[in-house]
Amino acid sequence: MRKLWIAVLASLTLSNCGYNRIVELDENVKASWAQVINVYQRRADLIPNLVEVVKGYAAHEKDTLTAITDARSRIGSVQLTPEMINNPAAMQKFSEAQGAMTSALSRLMVVVEKYPDLKASENFRDLSAQLEGTENRIAVERKRFIEAVAAYNSYTRKFPQVFTAKVFGFKEKPSFTVDNEKAIDTAPAVKF
Repeated sequence: MRKLWIAVLASLTLSNCGYNRIVELDENVKASWAQVINVYQRRADLIPNLVEVVKGYAAHEKDTLTAITDARSRIGSVQLTPEMINNPAAMQKFSEAQGAMTSALSRLMVVVEKYPDLKASENFRDLSAQLEGTENRIAVERKRFIEAVAAYNSYTRKFPQVFTAKVFGFKEKPSFTVDNEKAIDTAPAVKF
């Protein structure tokens, strides 16, 4: 009889330990992060085309074009892996690289203002529209990632899940942060 009670108690305890929910939330964080990386990659893929179009019109704006190329290279040097979401230092490095890209793109848009022919170029208009749409997607996906991390962290810190998280090695996940939140929250101005 005693073994039966122990089995029933163990069964009830394990069924309410939250392990499956923690795994579900952890996977949601990973999927959200993968989508953040996806939209940032889309932005990085648009940059070379945009730079080439601008080069044709603004060849003497070499410093700005070099800054964009350097920022894109810096982004490429950050190893983007699913494990990155468990490493605050890697997340910070990623945030800094993306902030440099945002800053470089902002400077590019200032340069573009000097060249009316460039602004009228169909290629430039198309690339600018794609870039603007990508910036909006980035904001949406960052928000979803932040929400996923908040749900995971909140759940794993509550009783009794906190014990389950510790036993199975689930750690608090760093959220998306930046050095200068105002700068990265503002998409580069695209004016025509």
